[in-house]
Amino acid sequence: MNEEFYEMVDNAVDAVFQKDMYLLRAYPYFQHTNATKKQVREFIESDTAKNLALTISDLDAYIKGGSDREHDMLREAYGYLGKPKARKIRTYLHNILKDALQYEIDRKPGRKKSSVKGRKKRSK
Repeated sequence: MNEEFYEMVDNAVDAVFQKDMYLLRAYPYFQHTNATKKQVREFIESDTAKNLALTISDLDAYIKGGSDREHDMLREAYGYLGKPKARKIRTYLHNILKDALQYEIDRKPGRKKSSVKGRKKRSK
């Protein structure tokens, strides 16, 4: 994946935490740029995606709550958000990763599976 996309992800994460702006939808971006399966796989395995997953797990733990030392640190880090906003941000970040995974699946070579409802049966 090109550096531009990694910068867009970083900027989107910064914008969502600082300005409450949800700027990036990954699946349409991949479609618009005609990203290859290999490029998307590189993003999924990149440090940027791993940091995104780590942030999501931190937000999950913050939302779940608790009284141990780790949860105290998470409350200190994300407490200014409030749990409803933390849930919204968590969903947004999760959708970026989910879009990448779905695009990778959709780019598998071979025939696409057709729906059974719209297909007419052939008679012999």
